[in-house]
Amino acid sequence: MAKLIAGMGTSHVPGLGAAMDNGKTQEAYWKRLFEGLEPLRQWHEANTPDVNIIVYNDHATEFSLDNYSTFTVGVGESFKPADEGWGPRQVPEMRGHPELAWHLIESVMADEFDLAVNASMDLDHGFTVPLSVAYGQPPEWPAAVVPVCVNVIQHPLPTALRCYKLGQAIGKAVASYPHDITVGIWGTGGLSHQLGGERVGVVNPEFDQLFLDNLTKDPLANTRLSHTDFMREAGCEGVEMIMWNVMRGALGDSVEEVFRLYHIPVSATAYGAIILENR
Repeated sequence: MAKLIAGMGTSHVPGLGAAMDNGKTQEAYWKRLFEGLEPLRQWHEANTPDVNIIVYNDHATEFSLDNYSTFTVGVGESFKPADEGWGPRQVPEMRGHPELAWHLIESVMADEFDLAVNASMDLDHGFTVPLSVAYGQPPEWPAAVVPVCVNVIQHPLPTALRCYKLGQAIGKAVASYPHDITVGIWGTGGLSHQLGGERVGVVNPEFDQLFLDNLTKDPLANTRLSHTDFMREAGCEGVEMIMWNVMRGALGDSVEEVFRLYHIPVSATAYGAIILENR
């Protein structure tokens, strides 16, 4: 049977991808952050699963504001990096896992989640930057992927609790997959940041760190946060943090935090990463 080994949460700040793509990781602005990511990359090298389920949001690249489903699962054989207006990132195409993806869809829909299905979507920085955070710049990605796109762009959005319950349904689906594979699940986006308006550039370390603490100590506390709570405390784009709840919901009741990094600033945002091993 499939085994869900761990979850990762990570911000998907596009500036990280640009720093790696343009050879700037050792410049003064970026050096401390990328040095801090070394233990994360070492963990991934030692614990590469067969498949990563990656929960992300599209930034109006593949989807538009008049066509954005609440939850979309990618079932393609492969996925290309998206052109976000300045050409696609020069990273490898992402190898899909249609068999696991369809199993997830059938199982999760049986648990009364209505999912959209997409076999040909291109994946923007919300997806490719976490891959680069974990695996650097390899000639090909070491694990297959199942993309799970969550609408955090166009209201109405799913609640924090709904995302956690989606994660629980995904965890159940992985446990019932009848093939002997290992699986990771990633929640991406956040942490606190706002890209426009009167509060542009806002970060809230206290809120971010409490959210990270809760992932191990009291994950249901994060499910009680409203959209207004996230936007008031973490900025308008901080609502992306609900996607970390999908990751946490998929894991068991008992997890061990084996890595955490929190760094300010990263392109006027807060960067955070955490790895939780299933116990």
